[in-house]
Amino acid sequence: MLGLRAVAALLLIGLGGCADRSYSPTVPEALEVGTAKTVFAATTREPLPDGTFGSERAEDFSLLELTVSIPPGHAAGDLKFGYGDPDPLREFTMAGRKTFASEADFTARLQQELSKFPSKQREVTLFVHGFNSTQAETAFRAAQLSHDIEIPGATVVYSWPSKGKPLGYAYDGDSVLFARDGLERLLRHLRASGVDRIVIVAHSMGGLLTMETLRQIEIQTPGWAARNLGGVVLMSPDLDVDVFKTQMRRFEKVPEPFLIFVSRKDNILTLSQRLRGLDGRERLGNLDNIEEVKEFPVGIIDTTEFAEEAGSQHFVAATSPALLALLNGAQETTETFKRESVPIGRILPGQIVIRDNATQVSLSAPLSSDK
Repeated sequence: MLGLRAVAALLLIGLGGCADRSYSPTVPEALEVGTAKTVFAATTREPLPDGTFGSERAEDFSLLELTVSIPPGHAAGDLKFGYGDPDPLREFTMAGRKTFASEADFTARLQQELSKFPSKQREVTLFVHGFNSTQAETAFRAAQLSHDIEIPGATVVYSWPSKGKPLGYAYDGDSVLFARDGLERLLRHLRASGVDRIVIVAHSMGGLLTMETLRQIEIQTPGWAARNLGGVVLMSPDLDVDVFKTQMRRFEKVPEPFLIFVSRKDNILTLSQRLRGLDGRERLGNLDNIEEVKEFPVGIIDTTEFAEEAGSQHFVAATSPALLALLNGAQETTETFKRESVPIGRILPGQIVIRDNATQVSLSAPLSSDK
């Protein structure tokens, strides 16, 4: 079993940096040099006196509008967080924060944002973050990913109360269970407010939160997910495979497309296995055997070949410039996020394996020009 110091060291290496992440100031002047990205948020974090939100849990949720400034020299896959004294020329910076007084005000502003897009693109992409995330970081990552993949419509984040510390893994695991009702409330509110299409994109431990929430919705309202969601994307899900199967079996009909991005070189999921005493037993996010999930209509996107050049091996899909270029270069990729289900073999190039209902595409990284 790994010692406490070894666990801490591995988490710090995998999640990066020792900067003080507790506070990111609001710097409106950042928009003089950066590109504005609106990120709406619902959070079950406790509000702080300075108007930000920390890691403690709140019984009610707050609805926010956050304006993120994307630095002018931003390259796809790169994300430098702006903390205590941000540099808007190089770092993602919080340029605006607003808390809505009511759900009605939130809905009106969301509809105003959606009206900027053509009618066929008036949809919501809902990001559910993973372990060890602060409130500001969730907005920065959502802004980066939606910008780099050119996701249409409005961007919404569900910010659950992560401790935002490498050694907060157990706290975050409990917070995931605490946050299920808030995520259900947000999903039902978005659908009731007239949003035509909602796509959920969940990372790491956020995959567990998403699946637990959808499971409880399906128990109460069978068929809700397939009727109301335009797709589910799990990126590097830190989720037990057997637990995932029980969650999936609760769906009256699985929403499609249902995509799972995996990597066999995910260092954080390897550590997650060790913390549980499961050396050799895969998490869903580093699944290597499609037979495990063949009963379900899911698409497995294997990004292992892109892991080495990615900024984070635990978030290859968001931090690999080559993979982001591939996603944007595939004409059908955008359709995955906004239209009817399309076979993933037509969306992304790679080696295809089909087992019963499941399809796996193992992506191949392009050869570098010097080879």
